Amino acid sequence: MSAKGTMPRILLLEDDIEIRQGLEQHLRREGFTPVPVGTGREALRSLDAPGPKLDAALLDLSLPDMDGLDVLRAIRAHAGHRTLPVLLVTARSEEIDRILGLELGADDYISKPFSARELSARLRAILRRSASPADGKPSQARLTFGAIVLDADMHTVRVDGELVEMTRREFELLAYFLANPRRVLTRDKILQQVWGLEYLGESRTIDAHVRRVRAKLGDDAAECIETVVGVGYRLGGPAD
Repeated sequence: MSAKGTMPRILLLEDDIEIRQGLEQHLRREGFTPVPVGTGREALRSLDAPGPKLDAALLDLSLPDMDGLDVLRAIRAHAGHRTLPVLLVTARSEEIDRILGLELGADDYISKPFSARELSARLRAILRRSASPADGKPSQARLTFGAIVLDADMHTVRVDGELVEMTRREFELLAYFLANPRRVLTRDKILQQVWGLEYLGESRTIDAHVRRVRAKLGDDAAECIETVVGVGYRLGGPAD
């Protein structure tokens, strides 16, 4: 997050020049500093550009030179931007891409056509989440369940001693599960506590992130995150 008093720097990836210029003007009016680019390759170069770091990224998935999801993959693989908040811009017909984007680690998405007001609200929401923990985030520095060990101070997750890399959102989701073992956590409660009360997205965002967390934990550890059909999730079986 930008230092206090400075405007958050937003990577703005949009190939349509008129739309990009309109979004750029709106972001400036709303107190952001846009870093506009028109191609995926320009976006990738901006990750290593000198100067202040980015605070968030607004990525259009429909690009002329490469798949927008590949840009997202590159951001999540970049050591300096692995936890960068990412908001995807998709067409309403791109449901598969939206879900895949969430599974690849995007924080949220917004579907075209959207209002400038909604865009600002969503950007501020993911920036707030990156700057401060949600209510209910565990205060314990070390949380464990079976072979899973999460260290909040070091921001690490290990399974059977092996380091598992997670995005910021995946880490917070797992921490919330570990802090509430054997309790049924509804999707609404998870949205409030992990994404924040201001979250404007859909519950499918949770499902996509749970799938990613399960995949990263490995088969044995992943089985401890149970789906409670029609309700939400539970870490481990029911309490005695």
